[in-house]
Amino acid sequence: MKILITNDDGINSPGLQNLKEVLSKDHDVWVMAPSGDRSGSSQSITLKDPVKIESIEDQVWSCSGTPTDCIVFGTGGFLPEDLDVVLSGINLGPNLGTDLLYSGTAAAARQAALHNFPAIAVSLDKFRPPYCFQDVSEFVASHLEELVNLWEENCFLNMNFPEEMDDDTHLEWTWPARRIYDDELVKFTPPRGEGTYCFLKGSTVSSQNEEGSDVLAIKRGNVSISAVCVSPLIIPHVGKLTESAGYSH
Repeated sequence: MKILITNDDGINSPGLQNLKEVLSKDHDVWVMAPSGDRSGSSQSITLKDPVKIESIEDQVWSCSGTPTDCIVFGTGGFLPEDLDVVLSGINLGPNLGTDLLYSGTAAAARQAALHNFPAIAVSLDKFRPPYCFQDVSEFVASHLEELVNLWEENCFLNMNFPEEMDDDTHLEWTWPARRIYDDELVKFTPPRGEGTYCFLKGSTVSSQNEEGSDVLAIKRGNVSISAVCVSPLIIPHVGKLTESAGYSH
């Protein structure tokens, strides 16, 4: 297969490098990834500044923009038009449930699906080493053809892997759970200069653990896979809200 790999952790991320190494044994692999960490960039694109694309080695480029830029510019002329699949990852840390709203890893897969390429986001539920990247990469490689065949237009596949894998680890089809974040705003004023500096210090405090959710699959030590729609969905009762507000079709 002809494969594009990208991510949001940056081109030097060990997750991306391991995935590239494993897949290159049997496939034609291309890489375009951000030049640095773009975690949490969601589906932002660069509009007002030029984006620098730099060749690192044969079929490998770094991009000064976002993960979405990597897909837009990559498929716009830097990469083959006949890609078989786009893989985004392996992300350092999970992208479960509402994490998908913020994730640059998921956004790159979503953008690829918008360009009608089969796309898979791959994340590992661990932030610090040791990582089981080799196990994740080999799992993806051994199931890649099956995963591509599962893909349908207007969606991408979101995969999350547990921090450790063994013979009992298996794949669960899931739906993205609702996650609730405890975001603490930390502010400080420098001794010299003007203005107040802020950063968010937060953690996930609760998640839906209902049967069938991606969070529950990971807690069981299994691999979660969800088919995620690329288009905004309409909530059925919104029609009633517009009617009550005096609007009509």
